[in-house]
Amino acid sequence: MKKYFITGLLIWIPLAITFMVLAWIVSTLDAILLWLPNGFHPRDFIGLDIPGVGVLASLLIVFFTGLVAANVLGQKLVQLWEALLSRIPVVKSIYYSVKQVSDTVFSSTGQAFRKALLVQYPRQGAWTIAFLTGQPGGDAAYHLQGDYVSVYVPTTPNPTSGFFLMMPRADVIELEMSVDEALKYIISMGVVAPPLRRPASRAALLNE
Repeated sequence: MKKYFITGLLIWIPLAITFMVLAWIVSTLDAILLWLPNGFHPRDFIGLDIPGVGVLASLLIVFFTGLVAANVLGQKLVQLWEALLSRIPVVKSIYYSVKQVSDTVFSSTGQAFRKALLVQYPRQGAWTIAFLTGQPGGDAAYHLQGDYVSVYVPTTPNPTSGFFLMMPRADVIELEMSVDEALKYIISMGVVAPPLRRPASRAALLNE
């Protein structure tokens, strides 16, 4: 009976968690419909709420925003919008910090989160997975003697929080696994291990 019960759990737990995550995403995006004035909600036309309409509306808004921003007129509008935000002290700091991070992460030419690394953290002899985010810059780079890299060490099982570290290049090992495989490895707390591949040469680390 114990064997059958565990087998049932292994089937239902992933399904339940997947359903809860999707339900949370749909309900969150459906909240965008609250921006519509009274009389323009879908339930006003068909008499009931349809889950997922907000998801479709959000995707359309993102798509058309990118479509407009891709031309010259749209770029001018974005510049005017950013110039307006730059005049608001607190908003300016938050907006440009988030924008710089998002531009680096989602840029097709950026190097953020392009490599999975093996580092010793939080002490010597304890190893964990990290991601390359670049090289130290600004005043921090001036005070660091030698060749350093910037890495992000995510927490388990929530990789959206973690620690930013600047480590000697010689102390990090590049892994022959993709970022997606590394994230699965972290989220699963080491249960879902990626396939074994031939390790890369340490001399060729991060030289691409």
